Order: sequence, then C-alpha cells, then structure tokens
Amino acid sequence: MAVKKLCESFSKSFTDDVHRWGCMKQTGVSLRYMMEFGSDPSDRNLLISAQFLHKELAIRIARRSIELEALPYGLSEKPAVLKVRDWYLDSFRDLRSFPEIKDTHDEKEFTQMIKAIKVRHNNVVPMMALGVQQLKKGINVYEGLDEIHQFLDRFYMSRIGIRMLIGQHVELHNPNPPPHCVGYIHTKMSPLEVARTASEDARCICMREYGSAPDVTIYGDPNFTFPYVPTHLHLMVFELVKNSLRAVQERFMESDKVAPPVRIIVADGLEDVTIKVSDEGGGIPRSGLPKIFTYLYSTARNPLDEDTDLGTANAVTMAGYGYGLPISRLYARYFGGDLQIISMEGYGTDAYLHLSRLGDSQEPLP
Repeated sequence: MAVKKLCESFSKSFTDDVHRWGCMKQTGVSLRYMMEFGSDPSDRNLLISAQFLHKELAIRIARRSIELEALPYGLSEKPAVLKVRDWYLDSFRDLRSFPEIKDTHDEKEFTQMIKAIKVRHNNVVPMMALGVQQLKKGINVYEGLDEIHQFLDRFYMSRIGIRMLIGQHVELHNPNPPPHCVGYIHTKMSPLEVARTASEDARCICMREYGSAPDVTIYGDPNFTFPYVPTHLHLMVFELVKNSLRAVQERFMESDKVAPPVRIIVADGLEDVTIKVSDEGGGIPRSGLPKIFTYLYSTARNPLDEDTDLGTANAVTMAGYGYGLPISRLYARYFGGDLQIISMEGYGTDAYLHLSRLGDSQEPLP
C-alpha cells in the first residue's frame, strides 16, 4: 500500500486549513460547568453549545490529525493508523464545511452531524491498537517507546474529551432524560450501585471464559451519591474487577481451596471519592509494575489480529489488548482523579481509583 503524506493525499488549501486550526487554542470545560450549563437545555443554550462545539471540535480534531502524521518508528505509515488518520480528516472536513450555526434548525442539523462523527470514531482504540501491533511485528523493542506511549496518552485523553463533549450535547436533546441526569452526568450517582453493576458484568465475562467466577463483595454507604459520569465509572470499575477476577481465577483454578472474593471498598472523603478494588490473585512482580500502564504490554493474548473485521469487533474478552489500565487511568484523570496500583507479589493487588468530588477541575487538554 502506497503511503501518502497528508500534503500528497489532500489539496494544499485543505492541508493548510488543518494546520491553521491545529494551532488554535483549545478551551477546556469542567464537570461542574457541563452540569450547570446543561441543567437548562433551552433552545438558546443548545445553540450556544453547538456554536462552541463547531469551533472547539475542529481545533481538537485538527491537532490529533497533525500528530497522527508525525509519529516515531514509522507508526504513521501503518495501514491501521492511516485509517484512523482518514477518519479524523473526514470529521475535520465535515465540521469545516458545515455552515455557521444561526438558529435551532441549524443546531439540529449540526447535532445529527456530530452524532455521525462519534459513530465514525467508535473503533479508534482497537484500530490504533492494531497499528501498534503492526509496528511491534516489525521491530522487536519495548524499551525506548516512551514517545509512542506519551502520544497514545495524549491521543486517547483527547478522544475522551471529544466524545464527552459530543455525547453531552447530543444527550441534552433527550426529551425524557432519566431522573437526576444532565446529559451524560448523573447528579446523584451512587458509586456503590455502579460498582455493583460493573462487577456483575465482569463476573459474567469471567463465567463465560472460565466456567466459574470468584465472588465480589462491596462495602460502603449505599445512600452516598455524588455527581459524576456513570458510564466512565462503570468502564473503570469493570476493568479493575475484570483484572482481579482473572488473577484470582487463574491462581485458584487448580487449587482445592475456595477462591477468595474480590473486595470493593467505597470511601467518601471531602475532596475525593476513592474506590479500592482488592484481590488475592497473587500480585504483580515489582519488575512488571512499571509496564502495567503502558500500551505495549499485556499479560494476555491479543484478541485482535490482522484479519479481524474491525467493523464488527466489539466482543469483550477477559483480557484485552493491554489497554484497559492505561485508558482507565485517563478516564480517572479526565475529571481530576487518578488510578494507582499497589501490589504484593505472592499475595494480591490493590487498585485505588480516586475520583474528584468537587468537579471543578478543567479538562486536561493535550
């Protein structure tokens, strides 16, 4: 496949436009602002939101398109990465060719268009994973790939922001929002309830993969609620519990002993809500700890390969392509939280998921 640089594949005026927009300043928003602004989804507010997104999304997408052009080790030339680049450029073109948004009719058309952009980008994560896999086949190095790791952190963090902004705007159009919901944000979210659902989902996957699953016990105040995005929390807890279940299951599979439960503790502090996921799955050797947040390391086989039809590849596996932990940490950091893993080799692992309770930290803007 002949590799074409951006300037060769597209007209000079289009390329110049991408670079011009990619140099503009991004504008971050906080969870609290999204919640307060979205609490009154009037036509006027939806119009203001659409006008903001018309410009902001073009800037963010242009920045990522430029970065996709200049990746080290020839990653930019991998077929999967070229496909991702084309999705970003198609979305940039859609945004730039959309006329100025002046009234409610324009706003509704714009909302349909950004909805389609979100769908177009659904498979970006597995597709980039495939690109990295294509790169790893060509060069046998894990060390020294810091640049690629840093790029992927920026790239995926930006993607979380783009999808949050689009999803929030689209959801504000819902004529019958669930109680206490402002777009994607639940103003009275119970972390215990989300942890319970995510754990049940993770146990189902474990059952499917191994035929049985350790129990999960959850401790905390069932009446405690705070404003957050339930889909983000579900994704993070699901990932952590899934990892713990797999570790415990594999450690006790041949044993006569009953597999110990995975424990989840939810603590509500003044600044942070912290969710601890503890397992007795044997832990991670200290030498392996630095690798768990890189995109180039997984203790499990990769469910993707060259022949995967990425249009349909959405099956969840017990162990993915090594992206669960780094991406969960980005989701935590997106609203001012963090994720830490502490391990006792020979015993088990504790994951501490910190969520900012205040909701007033700005989006990180890579």
